[in-house]
Amino acid sequence: MTKDEQNHLRKVAELGCIVCRRLGYLGTPAEVHHIRSGRGWGRASHFHTIPLCPEHHRGNTGIHGLGTKGFVKHYRFTEQELLEEVKDLLK
Repeated sequence: MTKDEQNHLRKVAELGCIVCRRLGYLGTPAEVHHIRSGRGWGRASHFHTIPLCPEHHRGNTGIHGLGTKGFVKHYRFTEQELLEEVKDLLK
C-alpha cells in the first residue's frame, strides 16, 4: 500500500460512519469498507472506500449483513451515493 493510499484510508476512517452521519449521529467510529460494485469478489481500490461503523459494515443492518440490494432497500441510498458524499467531505 502506498503512502497516498494509507493517508486516504486514514482520512476516510476519521470522518466517522457515513450512514450514521446521514441518520444524524456524528462522530461514530468507523472502519473502512471497500466498494466492490462491478469488480466481482476482488477488493476495490483503496480510493473507492467509505467509512462505516461495525454495525453498518458487518452487522445485521449493515452492507454485509443485508447484502448490497438489501442495504439499498433498507436505507434508500447506494454505496456509490455514499462514496460521492465522502469525496465531497474530503475536499
